[in-house]
Amino acid sequence: MLMALFQPDIPQNLGAALRLGACLGTPVHVIEPCGFPLSDKGIRRAAMDYGDPGVVKRHPGWAEFRQQCPGRIVLFTTKGAQPFGDFAFRPDDALLFGRESAGVPDEVHEACDERVYIPLMPGMRSLNVTVSAAIALSEALRQTGQMPKPLVP
Repeated sequence: MLMALFQPDIPQNLGAALRLGACLGTPVHVIEPCGFPLSDKGIRRAAMDYGDPGVVKRHPGWAEFRQQCPGRIVLFTTKGAQPFGDFAFRPDDALLFGRESAGVPDEVHEACDERVYIPLMPGMRSLNVTVSAAIALSEALRQTGQMPKPLVP
């Protein structure tokens, strides 16, 4: 299981995603270009003490990510085909989240293996990308038995 962010726009969301990945033991992939300068120093600053630049796999573009992705690419999108709770995740899935400002372009949407959505109340447009990732990743890890075990004192 991995979490992939397509051309993120907001560095704070990347930082929150890095923390999420670290806490749930899930690699984070960033498909560039980003809407902000992305450097090893920037990753360290965004991740705080939850990771270092080695924890993040950077891809210069969609084609490289697609080529290197070992399993299905499951896109979370408001244009999804089915609710994520009805979807059967697999341990090697890549959960893909689009740009905060624009989602993913049509060619990326069409190239994904699956498209799912998080149901929202009527009239609501979308959730924050990292909130969406936390909801999605938690369910995917639960379904596949990969959820970290709680610490026992």
